Amino acid sequence: MAERSRQREPAQPLRVKKQLRLGIGDDAALVMAQSGHELILTIDMSIEDVHFTRRLHPPDAVGHRALARSLSDVAAMGGVPRYALVSLAISRETSRGWVSRFYRGMLALAQRFGVELVGGDTAMVPGKTFIDVLVAGEVPRGKALLRSGARAGDQIFVSDRLGLSALGLRLLQSQRRGPISKAAAREAVRSHLYPEPQCALGRFLSIRGLASALMDLSDGLSTDLSRLCEASGVGAHLWEDKIPCPNLPDPADSLQLALHGGEDYQLLITAPGATGSRRPLKFRGRPLHHIGEIVASKGVKLVMPSGKLHNLEPAGWDHFR
Repeated sequence: MAERSRQREPAQPLRVKKQLRLGIGDDAALVMAQSGHELILTIDMSIEDVHFTRRLHPPDAVGHRALARSLSDVAAMGGVPRYALVSLAISRETSRGWVSRFYRGMLALAQRFGVELVGGDTAMVPGKTFIDVLVAGEVPRGKALLRSGARAGDQIFVSDRLGLSALGLRLLQSQRRGPISKAAAREAVRSHLYPEPQCALGRFLSIRGLASALMDLSDGLSTDLSRLCEASGVGAHLWEDKIPCPNLPDPADSLQLALHGGEDYQLLITAPGATGSRRPLKFRGRPLHHIGEIVASKGVKLVMPSGKLHNLEPAGWDHFR
């Protein structure tokens, strides 16, 4: 069922000038900061048997996912990823072939997005494999998109369907396709193993000044929207019948995956004024999914087609729950 994803987003445009002065081979890398820009720095851990397992995740997918998580953070700030540093604590049970395939998966994604691997560290450990990826990006000064900018009356969008990654993990764990087509199963598994950071969309929203707040959906819509609302001091109404879900025979199951599944790495967007007869928010000719609105009262509520409101509690991924 595991299948490498096809390229769905082109690499970033080439730099006007070379900014990397010194890469791997010395004590540290040297890069030149671009005038008029701010640095974006993000770091993400990937831990064996927490974020991936040897049984379900091929080594190249582990590398891809480890980098994709940090690229998605840069996308959520409206920036362009430039450099990556990778620290890898390798289990003594790991083969040399596994490590080679891990780096192949990571470097393939880095090349597509114009990211240069400029350093890191490696070590052997008696326990599980541990990966730490730091990505440095840049955004024009004053153009970074934050999760604290949403205001009452803003409209809520997501960049694509939600819950596919969680469905893909379920299929990998069960090794059964169930009542869905082979094509749908392949799409879900691919979404889990090879998530696609939305860097071009984040950059577009930043340059055009279209978003009031932005964050990536890594821990599930219910959890991440609650975090955005808390940072902005607002609440939200989500329209139950507008949330883009996996196409499953059980609509309730589809909705639960979309609300709480996590690891979609799509973008959660709030934008002012995109309501009523106005043109929908679009990217590359495709409308983004309009799923709700920001309100002044605190809390996130699910609005049923009947108009009835239900409290939506954060039920996505939480390391400390």
